[in-house]
Amino acid sequence: MTTATAPAPAPAVDGAEKTGRSGRSDRPATGVGRPGFAWAAPAAAFFGLFALVPLLLVVVLSFTHWNGLGSPEFAGLDNWNRLLDDPVLVKSLWLSLLLTVLGVVVQTPISILLGVWAAGHQRNRAVLSAVYFVPLLLSITAVSVLWRAVLDPNFGVPSQAKWLFGDGNLFGTQAGAIGVLVFVSTWQFTPLHTLIYQGAARAVPEVLYQAARVDGAGTVRQFFHITLPQLRNSIVTSMILMVVGGLTTFDTVLILTQGGPGTDTTNSAFYMYQKAFKSFDFGGASAIALLLVLVATLVSLVMVRLTGYDKMRSTMEGV
Repeated sequence: MTTATAPAPAPAVDGAEKTGRSGRSDRPATGVGRPGFAWAAPAAAFFGLFALVPLLLVVVLSFTHWNGLGSPEFAGLDNWNRLLDDPVLVKSLWLSLLLTVLGVVVQTPISILLGVWAAGHQRNRAVLSAVYFVPLLLSITAVSVLWRAVLDPNFGVPSQAKWLFGDGNLFGTQAGAIGVLVFVSTWQFTPLHTLIYQGAARAVPEVLYQAARVDGAGTVRQFFHITLPQLRNSIVTSMILMVVGGLTTFDTVLILTQGGPGTDTTNSAFYMYQKAFKSFDFGGASAIALLLVLVATLVSLVMVRLTGYDKMRSTMEGV
């Protein structure tokens, strides 16, 4: 009589991977196959060629005298000394800050309200949102030319509605010209910030609103106590974009007001253009450009520091 014997277990292969019931390897990932720096090389080269190199050239030109012809002549700190004594530059800096602050104050609440509304499920929401985003698809030049024609004091809407616009010349006073600049910028760029808030509002966990409704909170209380706190990081991001854009506004001023009346709407970016291409003082213009970069960077860093943006954490549930 023979007895059946169980087959001997196969010997473990040296170095073989141990796998669990799920078939997954217990060995930690080795990182093989991850993209290396070579994948980022094209973008880094593009950024260096079209951002860092021009910036370095501007830094060099800011210490020279150059009219666009011949070779630049080293001038030391002469351009910077002249800028410090230039009343037009000081005025242009204050105007740039004013336009930036007005843009943030006007665009932020409108963008938040429209973004939260667009994130809902209202009837015809998709169609109305698509129509509202049309200005974002147009170039700054096209928008400026359009509104320059619409607001023309001789043939535009103000000339036909003097009961509302007074003499019809909105570009004849500093307040009117600044109002036009703020209005046109708001009309074109609010859709961009609305899109930011729309995406952020859709990411708010629905369970928060369900809990609020159980506690008896209405729509207004939900907006101020749930939606706005959850949009904090997006608000900071949007405001930084507004600040950088406001400090470097140029096309709108060039086409709508040309810095007028007088120098009442000559902001720093437009003054830089005048220095370079009207006065042919490329050294002074480079100094203004570098000053704008420094101011925009400083303001952005202050905002990041004060708002805690550098310590941003996800506000999504469970993250």
